[in-house]
Amino acid sequence: MKKHQGKGPFRKPPAKKNLHASPFLTAVVANAAGEIFDLDGYAAVGRDGPLLAPLTSAATVPLPHGSELMRLPDRMPILYDMARGCMVTLPEDPYAPGQAIFPVAAFNSPGYLLTAVSAYEENSGAGHLPLFSYGALGWHRGKFRSAVIQVDAEPRQDLRQMPLEKIQAGVRRLRKELPDNRLRAHLEKCALTYGCPAGKNFFLARYEAPLPTSPSCNARCLGCISLQAEGDIPCSQERIAFTPSPREIAAVALAHIRRVKQAVVSFGQGCEGDPLLAADTISAAIELIRAETDQGTIHMNTNGSLPQKIDQVIAAGLDSLRISLNSVRQPCYDAYFRPKGYSFDQVLAAIDTAASRGVFVAINYLNCPGFTDTPQESRALLSFLKDHAVRMIQWRNLNFDPLRYLAAMNRAAAHDAPIGVEPLLAKVRQTFPALRHGYFNPPKESFSRQG
Repeated sequence: MKKHQGKGPFRKPPAKKNLHASPFLTAVVANAAGEIFDLDGYAAVGRDGPLLAPLTSAATVPLPHGSELMRLPDRMPILYDMARGCMVTLPEDPYAPGQAIFPVAAFNSPGYLLTAVSAYEENSGAGHLPLFSYGALGWHRGKFRSAVIQVDAEPRQDLRQMPLEKIQAGVRRLRKELPDNRLRAHLEKCALTYGCPAGKNFFLARYEAPLPTSPSCNARCLGCISLQAEGDIPCSQERIAFTPSPREIAAVALAHIRRVKQAVVSFGQGCEGDPLLAADTISAAIELIRAETDQGTIHMNTNGSLPQKIDQVIAAGLDSLRISLNSVRQPCYDAYFRPKGYSFDQVLAAIDTAASRGVFVAINYLNCPGFTDTPQESRALLSFLKDHAVRMIQWRNLNFDPLRYLAAMNRAAAHDAPIGVEPLLAKVRQTFPALRHGYFNPPKESFSRQG
């Protein structure tokens, strides 16, 4: 066991008189076999950039249903030693000397925003973590608790409402209805092989159906889940290898819209590149859909790199648009998205273009505590929201190795100690009370709703 030092400041725990009202969570670790257990005498610790803090019940919630726990290999947990009153890094179990222990992180269910990531140090030669988010958690009164804030309570991707037998029944039904449709077949793999919640919802005839279309992209995102051309990061799913025809796309969309009240169908999924590179096909598909019905919300998730193509799909009948951003500052945006042939100014132009056409515009704001809540990024976000007519922030956790992401962002720009994710949300809500917050793409029937 070694005392934690040389890694930046840590936030002081509450005074002892407050421990009864806001007790520490017990640390949770794993052994080499993957067995997870709590560690008596040590408090769980969360990391917010350079700041380390013991987790308390007041700053956490019960681990959301559907969340997953992950053992982090080649890493040592940073914990708070209750007896010594200090942060320590533990390479082995203090109650079983010689037995290595590892940090445990939570991959939280959709709709929950991280306020702290798992606290750990890397061993020499540690590899890159897979593409998940790594939330801090601990154990308290017989339950796991997670350092998150709920930003969307809709059960759109609640796994309890996605029984396998009903998904399989939907697959059989859609095979009969759309036997030769390649997009339908692709979505089967998404739902049954990769467990994609959006794919499952299509076959369950509920909420939002995905319409992946574009096999290519003009960004090289550090955390791209469908294509990793370099480095040691495995992609978590295969990218679509073909462009469906407009009729194939329209058939899938109409099958969903006709069955689902307030249905959403959306271009721009994790299993494709950027949909604006297939704007001609998508525009033709939207026209076919709108020739049949004015029901349903037609949505696009995109990097917003081609404002002129956004004009084109809006003219065809697009209802809403979501632009993905890890940062509202060009150096940090470029460091993550690594754009090919477009600029951050074009992304801003795309937002303004869509807003001026009356489209519901949201941003997909990728959160990583220690960067998103720095004073520099926080101020820039408030300025961005003042200058651009965004109607919603979809707060989503960045699926990327947190320490390596923070290192990349700090190379791109200088940052001071973070203010905290919860204070950041409070400031945004106070400054822009009409701005909507959430996780999921809303149907057009709710576009006028605030907050």
